[in-house]
Amino acid sequence: MGRRKKNSKRKIMIIGAGGIGSFLIPLLDKTGLYEITVFDPDTVETKNITYQNFTEEDVEKFKVTVMDERYSDVTGEPYKVLTLKQVKGFQLVICCADNLAVRRTLYSSKDIEWLDLRAQGRNGALISYLTDPKFSDMFLQGPEGSFSCQGEQDEITPESVHFTHVAVAGMAAQWIQRWFNGEEVKDKMVINI
Repeated sequence: MGRRKKNSKRKIMIIGAGGIGSFLIPLLDKTGLYEITVFDPDTVETKNITYQNFTEEDVEKFKVTVMDERYSDVTGEPYKVLTLKQVKGFQLVICCADNLAVRRTLYSSKDIEWLDLRAQGRNGALISYLTDPKFSDMFLQGPEGSFSCQGEQDEITPESVHFTHVAVAGMAAQWIQRWFNGEEVKDKMVINI
């Protein structure tokens, strides 16, 4: 756990720069401890501004481009993660994507250390590679394709925004810090706000 050379940055990959990822990235970047590579093929849309860490000026830009320009230790890659080969070479891979196919790729790996972050409405979860594999089927159930951290709302208004994804980002930042420091971490955590 927490393999780190003295005076070297902790090399992590974040998949997804939306609801959870756009708040996790600045938390980790502020410490100066991480070399962060972020993969996400999506662009910022006007509807994202209410609940993601973006502004009007970011609309139509790749989310990873915004993160790359905004934070010093971030490299943005505007691509999907489709294979295990893409996640090799990182000390920790953090999935913030709203996509079961990406999660299945990580859960099927035997030599990748990963963290799966989720938020939907008022519920959130952190699931790690330390979780007993017998639970994988349960964690990998659900609809194919993408889904929102805002739950199943037809229209997201300022009054209806849920902030569980921000809480999950904070919970994950603490887990990541402890894991890299070699401290004890939980295999999974669930919250309901």
